[in-house]
This record gives sequence, C-alpha cells and structure tokens, in this order.
Amino acid sequence: MQIEFSQSRPEAVRILAQTTTKGQLPEGLERAMEEGAKAARFKGSAGQLFDGFVERDGAVQRLVLIGTGAADAEGRAANCEKAGAAISGKYQSAGEETIALDATGLAAEDLAHVLLGLRLRNWRYDIYRTKMKDEHKVTLKRVVVLNAPEGAEDAWGEAAHLAEGIEFTRELVTEPANIIYPETFVERCQQRFEGSGAELIVLDEAKMEELGMGALLGVGQGSVRDSRILAIRWNGGTDGDAPIAFVGKGVTFDTGGISIKPGPGMEDMKWDMGGAGAVAGAMLALVRRKAKANVVGVVGLVENMPDGNAQRPGDVVTSMSGQTIEVLNTDAEGRLVLCDALHWTQQEFKPARIVDFATLTGAIIISLGNEHAGLFSNDDALAKDLADAGNASGDKVWRLPIGPAYDKLIDSPIADMKNIGGKGAGSITAAQFLHRFIEDGTPWAHCDIAGTVWSDKPGATWGKGATGFGVRLMDRLVADTIEG
Repeated sequence: MQIEFSQSRPEAVRILAQTTTKGQLPEGLERAMEEGAKAARFKGSAGQLFDGFVERDGAVQRLVLIGTGAADAEGRAANCEKAGAAISGKYQSAGEETIALDATGLAAEDLAHVLLGLRLRNWRYDIYRTKMKDEHKVTLKRVVVLNAPEGAEDAWGEAAHLAEGIEFTRELVTEPANIIYPETFVERCQQRFEGSGAELIVLDEAKMEELGMGALLGVGQGSVRDSRILAIRWNGGTDGDAPIAFVGKGVTFDTGGISIKPGPGMEDMKWDMGGAGAVAGAMLALVRRKAKANVVGVVGLVENMPDGNAQRPGDVVTSMSGQTIEVLNTDAEGRLVLCDALHWTQQEFKPARIVDFATLTGAIIISLGNEHAGLFSNDDALAKDLADAGNASGDKVWRLPIGPAYDKLIDSPIADMKNIGGKGAGSITAAQFLHRFIEDGTPWAHCDIAGTVWSDKPGATWGKGATGFGVRLMDRLVADTIEG
C-alpha cells in the first residue's frame, strides 16, 4: 500500500476518512452527518465507524468518521491501529483505489499507528486466486494523508519498516508448502535482503552433517527437500558487542513423520514454520530501519515427511552438542530442529541473549488459547523485558515455569533424554528439553507461538490467516533494551 502526505485532497478521491476521539465529533460537520452519527450511536470508540454522503465544493463524496477512543486511554497505540484497520476492513474492496485521511487533531505517533493498522489490515495474499469476482478483489492501494502534524512523516517511516517485516512474515507463512520449503525459504530471504547491508549465511546438509547436527537432519531425512540453516546477521550497534540472537523453528511442512498426524486439518501445517517466518520478518524490519543494535536471526529449515528413509519412533540421534536423544514421537520434531540451531547459534555468534520462537506444541493452545504466546526463560530479567515488549507491542506473552522438577519427565533409559514427556505439562517439557541445550550463563527465552501465528477469523489488524505475530515483539525488545 502506498502512503502519501499532501497539503490538498486530490480531486479524484471520493472517500474522505476523518478520525475523532471518543465523545467528540469534528468541528464544522454537516448537520446530516452529525444527526446520522447520533442516530447510529456513534461515540468515537476505538475502531467504531460511521459513514455517509456530503456535498462539498459542489461534489458529493463519502465521509467516514473513525473513532480512536479516548485521547488519554491506556492502549492508545492499539486503539489507533484498530481505527486504521477499520478503514481498510470496510473499504478494501469498495472499488476505490485511493482514500484521503484527514489527520486533524492527531499526534504524529498516533497517526503512524492509524496508518500501520490501515496498511496491515489491508494486506491480503490473493496471487493464487484466478476467478475472484470484481467486488471481492482488493482495490484499495493508496492513502493520501491530509493535515498531518509535524513529525508525522518520520514517525510513519519507522512504522512502515515494521509493516514491511510483518507483511514478509505473513507472506512466508501463507505460502503453500510446495512453494516455500527449506531451499526456497532461503532464496526468498536472499531476494528480500539483497543490498540491505545484512549478511546471510547458509548451511547445507553436507555442512550440517560435518558439524554433527544429527537431531535436525534426522527430522528432514524422510523428505526429498534438503534441510537448511539460514543466519541473517545485522551489525548496527557497537563493534565488538555481543549480539542478541533470535532463533526460529522452520518446519515448512509437518506431516508428523512416521507418527503421522490425522488427515483433517493437516493442511494447516504449512505454517509450522511460523517461528522462522517471524524471525525473518523481524530481521527485515530491523535491517530496513537500520537498528542501532547487533542482531542475528537464525532459522532451522526442514520438511517432516514419512517416506522409507524417515526417522522412526525409537531411533536415537546425536545432537551437535553431543547429547543423545531417543525419538519416541517423530511429531515432536520442532525441538529436534531447535536444539541444533540453538547450539550452533551459541557456538558461532556468542550471543549476549538468545530468544527462540516456535509453533512448538498444541498444548500451549490448550493453556493460553490464541491470546498469548507461552514464555519460558532461565532469566527473570529477560522474561520481564519480553513481557514488557509484548504488552507495549500487542504481541503478548505469558510466562510459564520450567525447572529441575520437570527434567525427570524427559529422562530416557537408553539416551541422555527423550523428545517427549508424559501426558501432562506438554509445553513445559518441550521448553525443558530446549533448556538442556543452553550454555550455562546464557540468558535464554523460548516463545511457544503455536496459538498466535494463524487465525481462523479476522483480528484487529489482520484478516483470516497469517497474523505476523512475533515481529513486533522482537522489534520492540531490541528498541527498548538495546537502542534505548
């Protein structure tokens, strides 16, 4: 979507949107609009919309009133995004390419959030739909901002980079598994980061075998698609400072392997690479805005398939760390991918902090639904920073426990550990498994995002499908804890 700032409304624009705070209507509003808004009980609540037709300068145009809630309300940013999203949600397919937005009375940061919500809600991935009716096609492509406050263009410039990162994540997560698999995930990132100043490092299967990544390679051995590790490194901070590392699970399709999943709903497993998608999108946002921080994003990319060469329940694999794992269930594969990716990240980059993102367990959806991601950490300060960043960004997390008491649930009688625990505490034992691969003294957190990367219904700033969860969280964590 194209966002422009202008001193005057283009003559051809037939929709004018105007924001208003709760309990107020714009000054000079036509009587018909004023009476209509009152009759419709329009109060200016966040995301509330009322529209009608007015005659101005001899031409009839549609006037849209959008509520942003109370000016001093807690969660003002989210309210402004909800307001912007209401505009595109309503007029995305209205047949108009351009909408004018009157920003009178909005602060620069508030306007940036309105535009962010508008752009994100307007995103839709229709490239494979060839027989859509015209009235269902996305027509909205451009927003012209009028009466913008001082500093608004700079504020939007920052938000636009965040939007690009979120949209890239949604693109990766939405693509079907015959289009995005380990090799093409890497290629898509190489294309998107070309000329950005970021360094991309790719490990193929031969290199991973040389490094001893038996856990990750075991997951992918049943697929005709070769596995990969991709690292995206951005050095925007002080030379020599240890980076913060983000690690993502990238199972581009998960059948469950030999422990095959039920058929109904298996098509959803194209988004089992949501953690890797989030890391790639966050890195794009950070690189685009030239973040003043040293950051590395690492994704482990595999496809979990059940062919004659596939890993079997009961197999024992040796991870890069040297620890052995009894694979009791091949559908508990994400932790096998992450353990080698986490170990390699620590060995290669010596991060000051490390946070992983993974659609790791269905159990986290039972625990937290679709409102929060699960947070597990060995470091209280990092856990608090993530919780604060989540509350501020809207990508909310909720901390759950780990500890030695859960270790006995994943002890194996023939190897160092097994890859599943018992019936209880499924998300916790998965996190406890990952914790065994974190070096002593390294602050680490695990975010189980299985319930938040995909939505079966539209949300505040997204349509049905990929949400882009995690990008805001990582971006905000870097901004608050490193850039200050």
